[in-house]
Amino acid sequence: MEIRPAATLALTRDTPEGLQVLMLQRTWDAVFLPGFYVFPGGAVDADDHLCRDWADGHDDASASHYLGITEGGSGYMIAAVRECFEEAGLLLANDDQDKPVSLDTATLERERAALNASERKLTDLCKQHRLTIPLDQLAYLSHWVTPPGPPRRFDTRFFVAVAPPNQIARHDGIETIDHVWLSPAQALEDHRLGHRLLGSPTVRTLRILSDFNTTDALMAYARSQPPEPLENRPWPARRAGQRVTIEPGAPAYDEVRKLDPRCQGTASATITPGVPVVLGPGVQRLTAGNAGMMTGPGTNTYVLGKPGDYTVIDPGPEDENHLRQLLDITGGAITRVLVTHTHRDHSPGAAALRETTGATLVGMKAPEGASQDASFRPDRVPVHDDEIETAAGKLKVLHTPGHASNHLCYLLEGQNLLFSGDHIMQGSTVVINPPDGDMKAYLVSLHALLEENISYIAPGHGFLLGHAHAVIDYLTTHRMAREHKVLAALKDHGPATLKNLTAHAYDDVPTAIHGLASRSLLAHLLKLQQERVAALSDDQWQLIRQNN
Repeated sequence: MEIRPAATLALTRDTPEGLQVLMLQRTWDAVFLPGFYVFPGGAVDADDHLCRDWADGHDDASASHYLGITEGGSGYMIAAVRECFEEAGLLLANDDQDKPVSLDTATLERERAALNASERKLTDLCKQHRLTIPLDQLAYLSHWVTPPGPPRRFDTRFFVAVAPPNQIARHDGIETIDHVWLSPAQALEDHRLGHRLLGSPTVRTLRILSDFNTTDALMAYARSQPPEPLENRPWPARRAGQRVTIEPGAPAYDEVRKLDPRCQGTASATITPGVPVVLGPGVQRLTAGNAGMMTGPGTNTYVLGKPGDYTVIDPGPEDENHLRQLLDITGGAITRVLVTHTHRDHSPGAAALRETTGATLVGMKAPEGASQDASFRPDRVPVHDDEIETAAGKLKVLHTPGHASNHLCYLLEGQNLLFSGDHIMQGSTVVINPPDGDMKAYLVSLHALLEENISYIAPGHGFLLGHAHAVIDYLTTHRMAREHKVLAALKDHGPATLKNLTAHAYDDVPTAIHGLASRSLLAHLLKLQQERVAALSDDQWQLIRQNN
């Protein structure tokens, strides 16, 4: 699939209440991010490169250097300005006196309509009205490449600028159906509450903007802090004894980059049960041989420490071969065994290790339920923010209910490495299965992780995950997008049974897994019930108020 170059412009303004940013809502008919609130932006057109003669403040060489590319930098910046004018009606341009453009509203609207109808080009507008595009008023903020999966992929540069004075924002009514000025903090809160759909890169950008109270402070920061180069080049690795190339976005990409920073092709792109992998100083992963639809390549057990003092996280199922390998790796010197939760693929091996080694068992007691390991009897039940000393460093305990009420994550603070259990998994979304699974608690727990300093996530299943906060943003966005579909199904088809609602809220997944999907749907409905948005009566779910 072609990855198209694109540009986005976050326009900001100062108000008595503080800094605000302009956001547009995309039409529900859009192929890409329907209904989401975004910043003005879109694909770079060939004509954007032809508008260089009307640009000021940067030529293509300096703009490209600023963006860290060999050529075409001015095209990205001009595209950001053009898309902002087409979608939001705000034109960042100067007149022949180098003053902000002062065309009347009617003229701007007429020119905007001509651009949207492809009757005029930005060069025509600049030539007729003797305007220049002040590229130096744009500051480069970040770079994002759409990961594999969506129907369209973009290589997007995010810019920030101060909105032009004396112009009024108007959505175009075609690609965008609403617009709003609001503080970045309010936008993030609206997203958290499910009132606005935001994509992961939009959330990341808003998080940056929320640190500033004025446009001057924001622009000074953006101009002095160029974005880090995006890690988007292929990386060599090994698979089945052969040298392979791993593309960005592939499951193993973050892990092989971390384990092979010199790009020598030494890291494995395959998880092989029974083969230990060193992930960092004093940290190893050993994957159990219980691969399956729900467990992926198998349950990951993590071994922390050094000879004579080891800590095991999630010993996995009571599998004789797996437990024997853990004893071989540690020489039997296991001081403590930690579990993230008591589902049967994570904790049953703990009792056998305690019997063999005398290790202290740490975790929360198992709740009721057929999927729970009732044999787990902890010697220590930690609470949120507890600290556990290991030979690999200090672990911070984080209570993260959602997937399971007794779920814990452990943060190895010296390496900023989060052992996430099933709270975050690589390659799939987490199953939230009531009654022990709780969607509202899950989203709250995800949001709380954003306050922690996390560089990598070591999940209960799959490879290491880099860009931890972006992963968390994506998971939150995914759940809130699904919640919107649930609300739409309630509005259009309720009152209805769980089974009937599943067919509408999950019409984008195969019917063969609608049984599993109905459990996630129930979790969403129970969340909405807690929020007094939905209600259940005689096995019929219905919407009782709009969630806004």
